[in-house]
Amino acid sequence: MNNLSTGDTVRFLNTVGGGVVKGFPNRHTVIVEDEYGFDVPVLISECIVVKPAVGKVSPAEGKVSPAGGKGLPAEEMVSPSGEGDRPEETPEGERITACLAWLPLDVKRLSSTAYECYFVNDSNYCLFFTCMSREGDLLRVRCSGTVEPNTRIFLEEVGKSDLDAIENITVQFIPFKRHKPFSMKSPCSVDLHLDAVKFFKLHSFRENDYFDEDALICFIMRNDVPEGELRIDADDLSRAMGAKRVTDTRPRNVRTEKAGKVPGAVTEVDLHIGELLDSTAGMESADILEYQLDKFREVMDAHRHRRGDRIIFIHGKGDGILRKAIIEKLKKNYPKCLYQDASFREYGYGATLVTVK
Repeated sequence: MNNLSTGDTVRFLNTVGGGVVKGFPNRHTVIVEDEYGFDVPVLISECIVVKPAVGKVSPAEGKVSPAGGKGLPAEEMVSPSGEGDRPEETPEGERITACLAWLPLDVKRLSSTAYECYFVNDSNYCLFFTCMSREGDLLRVRCSGTVEPNTRIFLEEVGKSDLDAIENITVQFIPFKRHKPFSMKSPCSVDLHLDAVKFFKLHSFRENDYFDEDALICFIMRNDVPEGELRIDADDLSRAMGAKRVTDTRPRNVRTEKAGKVPGAVTEVDLHIGELLDSTAGMESADILEYQLDKFREVMDAHRHRRGDRIIFIHGKGDGILRKAIIEKLKKNYPKCLYQDASFREYGYGATLVTVK
């Protein structure tokens, strides 16, 4: 495989033409901007570098082999002084959204297929990132590099035997802009937990804004709000205790009531599967319950550091299986939180009120 990077000038091997590398939609293809300004998708194997990007590091420095993986490289790093590409900025892009995405190589063989992993940068900022797997109290670098604004890059191919290694990962990045002033953004460092079981369930791979194919999306940051467990140092904690910051981290399908009705923010989450999914075709009862509990965990984790917040989980009366599962999760994973039946007048016996402590 040729060692291509964003900003390299290349020519085509088997046809006339060439241009400047703009990005990598997958591990086999590169997007080249030709002399007329058109973006041309070309196989990486069909390109040869005639002029490296300014500040390009050597292949030995720019590649990081996945721990236990197949040694596939991330996109090589480019110095901030490099020319590169300058994509059109958008107002919403000033708030950073970034995620990791996994796509199965063969969606019909989820029990045995490998997966392609991508880093998606949905913002106007360049992100200088490092992705690491956790081994006890230690970290192992899997991939690192720079992802350009409003682009995605291929990181690695993960096989079935590698899934345990990526169950707990830490992602760090520093946002910046090239060749222009920009608003300062704090460096991000989050711990993410991936349930390996999801890789073997078709409904885990869903329609998304970043790929034509269904993908398993794990957000690192949404609208400048870090996901997962945020790592905070002592100085950050001291500042946070001195100035409380209120941030909206509502998941999809969640409605927030007007402030002032009850102490603390009140969030209403409807866990009826018809409110969460457009279709449950191919899903068994156990799959539906697991999906509802995943949404419950997503909301609880988003509010776990917001003491005083109240969350109303609407689960319906039914046969009580979902309510019982929620109570068990609260006792086991969120023992400090208080819970009770929500207002009978509004919800009957079909909702549980959780107060974050």
